[in-house]
Amino acid sequence: MRPSRALDPTPYDALLLLSFGGPEKPEDVVPFLENVTRGRGIPRERLEQVGQHYFGFGGKSPINDQNRALLAALREDLAGAGLDLKVYWGNRNWDPYLADALREMVADGVRRAAVLTTSAYSSYSSCRQYRENLADAVEQVPGAPRLDRLRQYFNHPGFVEPVVDATLAALAELPEAAREQAVLLFVTHSLPTAMAESSGPAGNAYVTQHRSVMAEVVDRVREETGVRPAHDLVFCSRSGAPHIPWLEPDVNDHLEVLAKSGVSGVVMVPIGFVSDHMEVIYDLDTESMATAQRLGMAAARAATPGIDPRFVAMVRELVLERAAAERGEEPERTAVGSLPAWPDLCAAGCCPNPRAPRPALGGVGR
Repeated sequence: MRPSRALDPTPYDALLLLSFGGPEKPEDVVPFLENVTRGRGIPRERLEQVGQHYFGFGGKSPINDQNRALLAALREDLAGAGLDLKVYWGNRNWDPYLADALREMVADGVRRAAVLTTSAYSSYSSCRQYRENLADAVEQVPGAPRLDRLRQYFNHPGFVEPVVDATLAALAELPEAAREQAVLLFVTHSLPTAMAESSGPAGNAYVTQHRSVMAEVVDRVREETGVRPAHDLVFCSRSGAPHIPWLEPDVNDHLEVLAKSGVSGVVMVPIGFVSDHMEVIYDLDTESMATAQRLGMAAARAATPGIDPRFVAMVRELVLERAAAERGEEPERTAVGSLPAWPDLCAAGCCPNPRAPRPALGGVGR
């Protein structure tokens, strides 16, 4: 029996989860970092220094286990909705590698797959580089299925609503005296400013998207609490050469500024991350929490969407939305906040490679 049009995944017969990847044991750490930084000429000694973040957690990144949990949740959600879609997983920088996932798909007879990346926003490193990875993998794997990357989902309610609830829950963790005047620090991964400025079809999409989501979360918090909290967009995980400007302020530097101005409580909202990546458990839970404690500030960290049922359902909705569009229909494209739903295909020249142009799937003209 043919499924109803509302639950019809045609033309897709599979979903591919595409993620960053991470080491799973101490001996993986430096080789993983070499994969991440290939072509940048970073000395091994520097990679070993950066690797200390991972060694502090047993040499294992949390990201792969989080992806396994998301895979299980996606399979359960799709099956529960009556959608017969196989779900695969491939990484950019570590096993299971993307090309290996495509080989598995070829062996299973997959012809066309929707692709979800574990990055919600637009920039070279969070969008186009994944599209380049897809093009590379398709080139490597004979008979690879057609791959359609799903749109950026920073303003989909399935992403935003879990962030709102997590922010409210974190506020409730603060002592009452600190809660009323607490500042919300919306934290995302820093980028070179040149990369941020060139993001999106018209530039500056990365910061604009984050600010739009931040404003939506703040408005929802005000609706629930009756108080519009002070808030700032801050950054973490800068890793570039000192002479290259990156997005600022750093979360730890900003905590210093807030403490000097008399702020006694903060909530760190990892708005740039879909789950508790190393940047969250080290940069925020370890480093920034230590900074707040040293400064005598009450601090709490909001949860990431992870496998919140609304986030999991969002993936299904995005697949069905894109499937309808590919069939020539005009599906509802759900979005909240000040920006419209992001387009399915990236514009030509969107989020350019900072070194040299490279082939990328999922754009106008492909």
